[in-house]
Amino acid sequence: MADTVREIERKYEADKTTQLPDLAGVDAIATVAEAGTEDLDAVYYDTAGLCLAAEGITLRRRTGGKDAGWHLKLPVAPGVRDEVRASLSDTPPPELTALLRSRLLDRELVPVVRLHTHRTVQVLQDAKGAPLAEIAVDAVRARRAAAPAGRQKTKPAPAKARWHEIEVELAGDGDPGLLDAVGRKLTAAGVRPASAASKLARALAETGLRHEASAGHGDGPDGRPAERATKGAGKGGAAGAGKPGDTAGDVVLRYARVQVRAIIELDPAVRRDLPDSVHRMRVATRRLRSAFRSYTKVLDRAVTLPIGTELKWLAAELGVERDREVLTERLRSGLAGVPRELRLGPVDARLRIWSERRRAGARDRLLDVLDGPRYLSLLKTLYAFLEEPPLRKAAGRPAPEVVASAVLKDYRRLARRTDAALAAPAGQGRDEALHGARKAAKRTRYAAEAARPALGRPAKKFAKRTKRVQQVLGDHQDSVVARGALRELATQAQQAGEGGFTFGLLHGREEALAADRERALPDVWRKASRRKHRAALRP
Repeated sequence: MADTVREIERKYEADKTTQLPDLAGVDAIATVAEAGTEDLDAVYYDTAGLCLAAEGITLRRRTGGKDAGWHLKLPVAPGVRDEVRASLSDTPPPELTALLRSRLLDRELVPVVRLHTHRTVQVLQDAKGAPLAEIAVDAVRARRAAAPAGRQKTKPAPAKARWHEIEVELAGDGDPGLLDAVGRKLTAAGVRPASAASKLARALAETGLRHEASAGHGDGPDGRPAERATKGAGKGGAAGAGKPGDTAGDVVLRYARVQVRAIIELDPAVRRDLPDSVHRMRVATRRLRSAFRSYTKVLDRAVTLPIGTELKWLAAELGVERDREVLTERLRSGLAGVPRELRLGPVDARLRIWSERRRAGARDRLLDVLDGPRYLSLLKTLYAFLEEPPLRKAAGRPAPEVVASAVLKDYRRLARRTDAALAAPAGQGRDEALHGARKAAKRTRYAAEAARPALGRPAKKFAKRTKRVQQVLGDHQDSVVARGALRELATQAQQAGEGGFTFGLLHGREEALAADRERALPDVWRKASRRKHRAALRP
């Protein structure tokens, strides 16, 4: 199993004559201890088109030093990376290459650069002698790695580069403010921040490999690294600021890129079981599919329909684990609110066993999905969609009129479903109608989010009001699902001779909550569906 270390560091330019200033007394640094020297030999791997480097990702096999092995570095924020480590082996370890699947697809990893580093290390310590950070002066020699078998005759002679640099890395979970203080001391001594984000980035630039990749010697469908199709996207659901003269195609594709980007970037986080990663990836699949369905005048439905089908499948697979997480937390919270004298039998243990059994199966199933051919095919299709988007004639029209029409069309669908749900008699049929209205509210909200760069504040407000409707309907549906789980738990408890009283009590509370949400819906819907809100969307 791979280990993960959070790496927070700063890099600075240096040369043979650079002298480090005395850092004792800077921030919490009391002493500076010499830690000797070490020689590191690292071979960096990437695709022929450097698709990993384009994403700020590095994969290396390093010998020498105290952490010899395979290192995969995934960007978290500027100056912050997660380093996933695995033991030395001759080829890239599967536990690391799996984390790269959404970028690599099925392209081959090859050695691209080899770095030899002579490192002189000092440890920055607090008053008790505990390490706060390490500062290293590195003398680096870089050269192109040997060509893969069968290509030696066509590959040019390896280019070489040399440089010096200073690297300051925080120890453990220390305060990043320490690095800022050290940086100020270094710059005051005439040391400049590094122009390259990493040793690999500098090596690729100075050996000419970066230029060759950008000149069209890549590995994407048109010779470029395919990952560049997703560059320029924002984070989460935001589609970025609109620009004067944006067409409908500009706005919708910008939103689509954000969602594709999220799916790609969250893949390794889901595999690593990081908090909230499954939920965020699932939301991205839903947002993208919703955009395909809302903006049919912009994107050719004949092309997006089969992609949407696959996104629906992926969202369902992600939902197995996510729904278990949400449901378990809801039931635990409910149990915590039951007085001790009414918690009859081993109800906590029963819930824990029920949840863990579901988790084991759900987790294994999700990893099988992410490693399977169907998911890989979907990823390739998403890249191809962004390379050649299936735009229709309306994509070239001014964005406001086209996107406003799409949002209002989704609103009318939501209105029909909400009115039908409110008119339905109590029971399972009404529960299903309310769930249908919830899905329509979510689609309308996502359409408004996508339209925000073109429509501005009115779209933001419209999405916010629609979200309130969605939340009320979501609370109701969560109660419906929770009651089904409680009936299952009560049955298991009774069969084991434990009794199901406490689970029945929770079932009754969930019924009351659902009834409360049904009573709240008409007022929430009335406020969200005022004519003036829709009028504000029209350009």
